Amino acid sequence: MSEKIEHTVVDRFLKYVKYDTQSSETSDTYPSTMKQKELGKALVEELKTMGLQDAEMDEYGYVMATLDATTDKKVPVIGLIAHMDTSPEVSGKDVKPIIHKNYQGGDIVLPGDPEQILREEDNPALKNQTGNDIITSDGTTLLGADNKAGIAEIFDAINHLIKHPEIKHGKIRIAITPDEEVGAGTKYFDIKKFGADYAYTIDGESAGEIEDETFSADTVHLTIKGVNVHPGYAKGKLVNAIKIAGRILDQLPKDRLSPETTEKREGYLHPYVINGGVEETTIKILVRDFTVEGLHEHEDFLRGIVEKVMADYPKAQFDFKIEESYRNMKYKIDEDPKVVEYAIEAVKRSGLTPIRNIIRGGTDGSRLSYMGLLTPNIFTGGHNFHSKKEWISIQDMKKAVEVIVNLVEIWEEKS
Repeated sequence: MSEKIEHTVVDRFLKYVKYDTQSSETSDTYPSTMKQKELGKALVEELKTMGLQDAEMDEYGYVMATLDATTDKKVPVIGLIAHMDTSPEVSGKDVKPIIHKNYQGGDIVLPGDPEQILREEDNPALKNQTGNDIITSDGTTLLGADNKAGIAEIFDAINHLIKHPEIKHGKIRIAITPDEEVGAGTKYFDIKKFGADYAYTIDGESAGEIEDETFSADTVHLTIKGVNVHPGYAKGKLVNAIKIAGRILDQLPKDRLSPETTEKREGYLHPYVINGGVEETTIKILVRDFTVEGLHEHEDFLRGIVEKVMADYPKAQFDFKIEESYRNMKYKIDEDPKVVEYAIEAVKRSGLTPIRNIIRGGTDGSRLSYMGLLTPNIFTGGHNFHSKKEWISIQDMKKAVEVIVNLVEIWEEKS
C-alpha cells in the first residue's frame, strides 16, 4: 500500500456505538427493531458525503452503495459487508466507550460497574496489546464492536480510496445489513441488486484472522404430546409431557456433545428452549457440526434417545422435525479458493501473520455463499463479543482497514 492512511476509523466507531441498534429474537417485524434504521439513515448520509451518491437504505434496512472502479481492467466486483445490529443478549443502549491508552498489561477495571473486570489471565489476546490503545464500554453495556467496528473499518477504507484515486481497484459494493445477530441478516438480501462477484464480511475477531469455515447447523423441534386429565382422578390415565421431556434431556451425554464440553471441530446438541405443559411440551435443540455427515449422526443419536424414552409411554406421541439453518461455507468456497487466497495475501501485506480459522457458529457469509456469493470473513480486531467485557484495539482496527485496501488492490493486480 503506497499511500499512508489518514485514519477516520476511531472517530466513526465512537460515533456508531452511540446508536442503540440491538436486534430482537421475539419481534415479527423486519428489521426486528426499527431503531436499527436510525443508524442506517446516518450511514447513508455519511456515504453520500464521501461522494457515493447512489447510497440508499431500502425498506428492510439494508444500506448499499457503490465505489466506482479506478482501473480500465476487467476486475470482479468486490462486496464489503458488515452488520449494524448488536446482540439481544446484552444492552446496547447508552454505550459509553472508554479508550484505555498505552495499555501496559494487567487487568482493566470498567468504571461503570467495577465488578466488570477485563482480566489479563482470561484474555490471552491482551498479551499482544502492550503499548496499544484499548476501547471498552464502561461496563454497564456491551461495546458494539460486533459489528460497528466492521462498518467503521469499511468506511475508513472507502474514504482512503476516494481520497487516493491513483490506487487501482475495481468496482466495490458496500452493504450494511440489519438483524445478523438474530440469524436473519440475509433474509431479504438481494444478491442480484448487490451485484458483487465475490464478497467479504468484516466481522471477525483477532488481527490476522480469516475465517472460511463455519459450522453446519440444524434445529430440531421436538414436540411431546402427553395425556392431560384432572390430577385428582389421574391414576393410570395422565401422561405428563413435561416429565417425558425431562427424561429425554437427562439422557443427553454429560461429558461430550454439548457446547460446554466441546471445542475446535467437535459438534454438539444444545437444548436451548423448552415450553409447554402436561398435555404438550416442545423443546428446541440446536445441532452443530462442521460436516453434514456429522450433523446427521448427531440427529440420529438424538432421535434414538427420544424413541427409547417414548417406548415407555405408549399413550404419548412425539413429533421430531429438523429445520435446516445453514451449511459450512467451506463446501462452497473450496470451489473457488482465490477468494480466500487473496485475503491471505492482503493480511501478509499489512505486516500480519495470516491465521486461517474456523467459526464455531455461522455468519451471513455462510448463507450468502450458498446463495451464490462466496463470502469469507475477515477480522475486525474485536474480542468478547456479546459481553459487557467486549474490547477492541485501535491499532488492530487500523490494520483491518489496511487489509481491506490491500485486498481491493490485489483483486485489481491479479485480474
